[in-house]
Amino acid sequence: MLSNESLQSPLFNRSISQGSVDSTSMEDFWCEVESIKESSENELDDQTLMEVKPAEEGELEAQWLQEAGLSTLISGDKEDDGQALLSTLTRTQAAAVQKRYNTYTQTMRKKNKHPVRDVRDIFGINDSSPTFEPIPMSPVPSNGVQLPGKMQVWKSANSNNFLDHGYKDSPSIAEELSFEVSFSESIVVDDKKREYQKNQRIKKDDSALPKFIVWKSRFGLTEVGDLSPEDMKKIRYLSLIELTAFYDALGIELKRDRIVRAKGRESGVFAVPLTVLLDNDQKKVQGTKVPLVFQKLLLKLEETGLHTEGILRVPGSASRVKSLRQELDAKFYEDTFNWEQVRNNDAAGLLKMFIRELPSPFFPVEYLTAFISFVEKISKIKLQLQALHLLIMLLPDANRDIAKALLQFLKKVVANEEKNKMSLWNVSMIIAPNLFICKGKSANQEEMKAAASTAHIVRLLIRYQDILWTVPSFLISQVRKMNEAATTNNKKQLMFDKSVRKLLRRKTMERERPERRQQCEVPEGVIRVYAPLHSKFSMAIQLNSRTKAKDILARFHCENSLGSSDSLKIQSQGLYEIGGNIGEHCLDPDTYMLDVYHVNPHAEWIIKPKAS
Repeated sequence: MLSNESLQSPLFNRSISQGSVDSTSMEDFWCEVESIKESSENELDDQTLMEVKPAEEGELEAQWLQEAGLSTLISGDKEDDGQALLSTLTRTQAAAVQKRYNTYTQTMRKKNKHPVRDVRDIFGINDSSPTFEPIPMSPVPSNGVQLPGKMQVWKSANSNNFLDHGYKDSPSIAEELSFEVSFSESIVVDDKKREYQKNQRIKKDDSALPKFIVWKSRFGLTEVGDLSPEDMKKIRYLSLIELTAFYDALGIELKRDRIVRAKGRESGVFAVPLTVLLDNDQKKVQGTKVPLVFQKLLLKLEETGLHTEGILRVPGSASRVKSLRQELDAKFYEDTFNWEQVRNNDAAGLLKMFIRELPSPFFPVEYLTAFISFVEKISKIKLQLQALHLLIMLLPDANRDIAKALLQFLKKVVANEEKNKMSLWNVSMIIAPNLFICKGKSANQEEMKAAASTAHIVRLLIRYQDILWTVPSFLISQVRKMNEAATTNNKKQLMFDKSVRKLLRRKTMERERPERRQQCEVPEGVIRVYAPLHSKFSMAIQLNSRTKAKDILARFHCENSLGSSDSLKIQSQGLYEIGGNIGEHCLDPDTYMLDVYHVNPHAEWIIKPKAS
């Protein structure tokens, strides 16, 4: 983590950062740091500072357990969600939880605090040296539980059923990425010994970044916006546990910094918490996910700034940017701000100022030090990308949405490199100080060595952003199991109620009457799809091994004989899987429906507009 105080001596900083980059200068990075210092002197008061403080022994483990959705292990309450979560963990994930819980309990016993549960009571282990049954390493279906006897089906490389995440200057041999098996379970001992090295040198040559191919299984791919908020909350729990297990498998400590959050301002648009900004914006534009002022700045730069040489690198006038900032604070919500007066370089300066003045940064600062350490110790890009992928899954919705908007813009800047002279590495060096400089008051020389590492992290974010917004399918599989376990627990609780048992007995008898059973039976592999916005409201569809989600959408559109004016509306609609062992899931058009049906036979199927 970088801080303003740590950047007092640019010449010294350049010299100590030089060794971490392969034959390159970090001049752009330090020039940006100088620009930040000049533009922010005496502007921020104490309420906008965010500090890193040492944590008490055991405090970090308690915080980790709470953030992982396992507060029940601390409180002792038998919460259904906590028990359901524990029941879905892989071998390495369970070991990671056990390790943190052991540290927490040992600390609490030393402090003579309230009694704590023994880890053996939680995992059902009889001896003092817990062991776990290995989880089978065969691929798990993308969006469901393991099906016995079913083999995963992949499309060949010459089909369209894969995503190619590379650039023309990347190595010609593409590496395959799979989301079917837990990242931590995929690490083998040989890889661990071979990959763990000290003093890694970061190569600035963008062509050194590999191409990755993400294969689509028969369940397709799932983006972060395709799942319900409730299921995404569970994804965050599982991602933290998986990230910790991933670090453990590589023999690296996942240190968590204790952050004192900044209070921020309550009015204006700069130095205001994201949640406050979005509350204000949603009063003007319902459903807004990215702050309106941020959208306007991006739009301004995309319309007129992408071809400007040195955009992002060449600063605008410091006094003019400061004046525009004050004017935006006062006039933005009154719709009286004149955007015509904003020059391209001024817009870039305002954009960077907005980013660095957020009270809480885009990315989880608590784990930034640990991730920088990971980048410095692990040279393999694939492993770096997997760790970064899990960090993205940890982000709150508001942070992830604004980060996605920023990275999409930065990708456009790089795409226009011939005109704006901004390469991927240049853009990364300019943006890194704005994203990762902490507004605290403590720093040390070791943090200064992280300059090249933070630029490399931004480079990975820009280059592989499409991969990072895809929810790993093994996490979705665990969410399904978690939902099923919670449902089973709820049913067991209900059975303790005598009146409920009597009611269920009567309902069961009615269900088993021959005349009722014949009416309720539905042929195997037949689903009823509902489309509230279509003239033909519902349709029963017989599935076969080749039926895809896009085939069902096309059939509805054909049956309703929609004209050309409705074609655009059709493109924004999706087939949703709702209920059963998932909250809500917008299916990939290439999803094979029979496979999803087998995984979640109790779901409802609805065609409706996709979430924007």
